[in-house]
Amino acid sequence: MSYANKTTERKDHLYKILVIGDLGAGKTSIIKRYVHRFFTQHYRATIGVDFALKVLNWDDNTLIRLQLWDIAGQERYGNMTRVYYKEAVGAFIVFDVTRTNTFESVAKWKSDLDSKVQLSDGSPIPCVLLANKCDQQKEGLVNHPNKMDEYCKENGFTTWFETSAKDNINIDEAANALVAKILENDTLLNVDSLKDEDKFSISKEPSAQRNGKMCSC
Repeated sequence: MSYANKTTERKDHLYKILVIGDLGAGKTSIIKRYVHRFFTQHYRATIGVDFALKVLNWDDNTLIRLQLWDIAGQERYGNMTRVYYKEAVGAFIVFDVTRTNTFESVAKWKSDLDSKVQLSDGSPIPCVLLANKCDQQKEGLVNHPNKMDEYCKENGFTTWFETSAKDNINIDEAANALVAKILENDTLLNVDSLKDEDKFSISKEPSAQRNGKMCSC
């Protein structure tokens, strides 16, 4: 007895991810560590926006390409972020655990993000908060994980991670958490879209048929 090999069409996703936060929070370092697997202390400040591509073999049937947009820390004060944010499906907001003022800016970055980009159903795009440079002395709320959990829940973050680009702490884990949420949203939105199509199809039936009557002209 012989069995035909089952072949499943591999899904290929391209997702635009924003990496935002104050100047010097470590956004570029995180991206370099995640994409290129290296770290250096010597980075020039990003001007405007920079890009990187990360390819993930998520599972046997899913290939994911992440287009990471490294947005300059001062860009929230300009008018270009609406252009940069367009069509993004997920974001990281990064702050520096050694500088409390970068954490104080997080809510402003989140508000700016939510006001300028949404999913197709109008809901906010998933956003993961990164408490970066955790290899150094931490200041402020980040020293209290339970309070950080509450902060993220109140401000609409998917979750948060302490990260270190220098020591490669939780970079992959944070990215995987964001991708998992994006895939979940993708599935839900596709299901809702199919339901809407069914409703449209039903509503397009001839009125005589819906009333159980047939017209013989």
